[in-house]
Amino acid sequence: MSRIQTTFENLKQSGKKALIPFITAGDPHPDKTVEMLHSLVKAGADLIELGVPFSDPMADGPVIQRASERALVHKVGLRKVLALVKEFRQQDPKTPIVLMGYANPIEAMGVEKFADAAKDAGIDGVLTVDYPPEESIEFNAMLKARDIDPVFLLSPTTEASRVDVIVNQASGFVYYVSLKGVTGSKNLDIDEVAGRVAEIRTLTTLPIGVGFGVRDAATAKAVAKIADAVVVGSRMVQTVESSTPDNVVANLAALTAELRQAIDSH
Repeated sequence: MSRIQTTFENLKQSGKKALIPFITAGDPHPDKTVEMLHSLVKAGADLIELGVPFSDPMADGPVIQRASERALVHKVGLRKVLALVKEFRQQDPKTPIVLMGYANPIEAMGVEKFADAAKDAGIDGVLTVDYPPEESIEFNAMLKARDIDPVFLLSPTTEASRVDVIVNQASGFVYYVSLKGVTGSKNLDIDEVAGRVAEIRTLTTLPIGVGFGVRDAATAKAVAKIADAVVVGSRMVQTVESSTPDNVVANLAALTAELRQAIDSH
């Protein structure tokens, strides 16, 4: 059983929902990333989604695009991200880390070489936005053989037949994109999300995380009532962007603690 599966099982047994914050590796500076990861865990994160900086993201809105640009200025690529996770693992052997990124850096490294490097670094899940499930069967098998969960996105426009194809390839959890558009766009319709999550539950037993519209504690609380995990991305990255190097860790921790409290009060 992977660390992600173990984490969700433990949360289920204690009646809790997962908080999954997202930050971009190397933003605002690679020297801050490991400290930020530890602070997120201490403040109540159950899993962490770590963005791999990429020059041409298709799913990320302006906030996360700028985070990638800031990280790329410091030459933070896939290998550096893996090195940062390996450093994090020296003190934290338990908290699952899910890499979120795009196929290009993985293809450039070589899929098997990446799978080995991810295992060595202590990666628990890989969400590759632009790998369709039909084209990543071999890659997913490589990940699963190394106890790494391939995580997939489902959207409001994903048809039931397509959901079936995707969840058959996925493991760990599935990530429901709660609205049409890129990260950080408009407010979500919680009733619509609840209906879609209920439909997805008829097609898979995997935990369901919801993100792409969770901007504050109230939304996090509402999502926690209907999903197994609450994913918060753009709001976390906005906090990084608006902070100074001196207070970024404290500000991220404060936001995470606020979200944790809201989720636990659902």
